[in-house]
Amino acid sequence: MTTHSAQELARRTTELVTLPAIYHRVKQVIDDPDGSVIELAKVVAADPGITMRVLRVVNSVFYGFPGKIETMQRAVSVLGMQQVHDIVLATTVTAVFAGMRPERMDVARFWRASAMRGLLSRAAAKSCGLLDAERLFVGGMLADIGHMVMYMHVPQESEQALADSRTSGTPIEHLEREIVGCDYAAVGEALLTEWRLPRSFAVAIGAQIDPAHGAPHEFEASLLHLARHAVGYDAELIDSARIVASASPAAWQITRLEPQAFEGACAEAGSSLAAVMGLFFSEYA
Repeated sequence: MTTHSAQELARRTTELVTLPAIYHRVKQVIDDPDGSVIELAKVVAADPGITMRVLRVVNSVFYGFPGKIETMQRAVSVLGMQQVHDIVLATTVTAVFAGMRPERMDVARFWRASAMRGLLSRAAAKSCGLLDAERLFVGGMLADIGHMVMYMHVPQESEQALADSRTSGTPIEHLEREIVGCDYAAVGEALLTEWRLPRSFAVAIGAQIDPAHGAPHEFEASLLHLARHAVGYDAELIDSARIVASASPAAWQITRLEPQAFEGACAEAGSSLAAVMGLFFSEYA
């Protein structure tokens, strides 16, 4: 059986799909110490499609700002440059993959589960008092992107790993390493690295299986780890006793989250799923 590396699968994906130039222009402004609110607003406003999507997200119940935000400059002023970057990233990634229909994958189910993980990661981060908790929505939503890549290129092997995991109870990442040659977390990290996305996202996603090895982003990796164990295959939320039993003790220690607080985060995430699916994945809502 031929095995594959995470880097190989990421490179093959980049040959098929890449993030649009608008995202890289936004990131350039964000990374520039002299980048300004006005400059970022101009860059985003130059792309009417992205502007429309960003304003739609900003004015949704997901953010709940009082009054209507009608211009990009106002949006950047209210949300901040980093948060606008993250919204542009979320909308461009979902748009890039919107037309992908990998063999043997239920794409609607995949994006519902991804949205739920994003919401739960965000809600849990807020429970922890994290100041930039909104970033965890994007991290959680992209945490499983490695599986999309694997089903694009090695669908039979990926499906076999999933089926064997369900039958045996063996963690899927162990079987993926055995059958495919790499696991979904490593593939996700490799793709985000190929795309030159913020290193914090790539590291946290790569370490979500074993968050203690995600320094300096072990906190974010721990939240992604807990969200993965809390969200089932059909995007349903798993009961807290099973989450505590299956998740790494290190993730609870690193985040200092109590299971009761995590239950509250689960409830918040569940109540927002329909709205987020309508915003980012309307074709699957």
